[in-house]
Formats: sequence, structure tokens, C-alpha cells
Amino acid sequence: MFIDAHCHIEYYKDEEVEDIINRAREAGISIILENGTNIEKNRRVLLLADKYPELKACLGIYPDDVEQMTDEQINEELVFIEKNKDNIIAIGEVGLDFKSEDVDKERQIKTFEKFIRLAIKLDKPIIVHSRKAEKECIGLLKNHEAKKVLMHCFSGKLSLLSDIVANGWMISIPTSVKNSEHFRKVISLTPIHNLLAETDSPFLHPDKEMNNEPANVIESYKMIAEIKKMPLKKVEDALEKNFERLVG
Repeated sequence: MFIDAHCHIEYYKDEEVEDIINRAREAGISIILENGTNIEKNRRVLLLADKYPELKACLGIYPDDVEQMTDEQINEELVFIEKNKDNIIAIGEVGLDFKSEDVDKERQIKTFEKFIRLAIKLDKPIIVHSRKAEKECIGLLKNHEAKKVLMHCFSGKLSLLSDIVANGWMISIPTSVKNSEHFRKVISLTPIHNLLAETDSPFLHPDKEMNNEPANVIESYKMIAEIKKMPLKKVEDALEKNFERLVG
């Protein structure tokens, strides 16, 4: 069973989604974690997950979207997510993004902490975006003693990997690993029982093309197998167990 641990199918039109899901089925992709990023997309995620059994809904607010929302809107969305706790598999995509100097870091941190507390309260995994704020995200997760954590598309310093592994968290390897020395090093330095695979569709295409999709997640599996010197089937089984441990 192949698993895409992070994607955004909600970016596609309805007629495109059906073709994407069919190609995923043909490729043997059984589980696809579909991540919301704002009020509108969270609702579309729920609709898609209700239609396609492979899609597992994850609801959250992306750091950039936090900047566009009022505190009242954020708090209302937290309530909405909690009300839909039985319809979701995880909280995500949430976290911090400090790529720009003019972002409101304190507000992002305050909101991220709300999502961490919600994930712990609901006993759901939290799927973390941590661009240019990897150390800060790890520190906040540790402070709140978060256990079920998936560091999505981790691009931080390799020295931080030991902290992630020590806490028993997961790291998902995107399909862009085919062209990324950083992600190949992440695979090399991270134990197999802390790895998952993702596409981040429609982004991070393995061949630097447009419109990535879950069927391509096998490219991440292949690279993990190559670097870990493991048969592909062994990697498939290991990541399935990792996923079960994350959501269990």
C-alpha cells in the first residue's frame, strides 16, 4: 500500500480530480492525505474526502493565510475543525513561514500554538509547515509535548533531524527528492521508521514539471529504497507501519 502523506488536490477542478484519483488507484496509491489551508479550501477538502475514499481530510490554516485572517476568523475555524473531528485524520497544513522579513512572526506563533493544542486535544497528528522557521517549530512542538507530528517537506538544517527523530516524529519526503541533494541527505540521515512519502501536489513535481499528483509518490518510495538499500516492497511495508503509528 502506497501512501501520499501530504497533498493539495483541492487546487484542481472537479473534472481533473476524478482523473487524478483514477491514476492514483492504477498506481496502487491507497491513502492520500488531503490538506486544507484556509476556510474555503477546508470545506472543499471535506467534500472531496467524502466523495473519494482514498482521500483523508486534514484541516488547518497555512501560515500565509493566517496573515490574511482576523483573530475571530481563526478562532471560528478552530471551532469548525473541532466540530469535524470525526471527519478528519489530522490537523494540517499548519505551522510557521518566515521566508519574508515582514511577516507577523508573533501572530503566526500564537496561531500555530492554538493548532498544536487542538491536535493534542483531539489526539490527531499535526502536519507541520516550517519554512525558514524549522528550529522555532520544533521548539514549540517540544514545549507542548506533541507526540503525533509530521514534518512536511522539511528543508531545515540537517543538524535538526536528530531532534525530530528523538521525539519520535515523522518526516515526509517529497517527490522533488529526485532533484534535491538536501532531501536525499534527509533520507540518508533519518531512520526508516521515521519516514513517510509525499507529493505536495500540485507542487514539487519529481521531474520539475507542472501539476504534480499522488500517483507520483512512488518516486519518493523508489529514492528511499535506493538510498536505504532496501527492496521497494520493504520500504512500502515500513512506511505503511509508520503511517499507522502516526495516526493510531
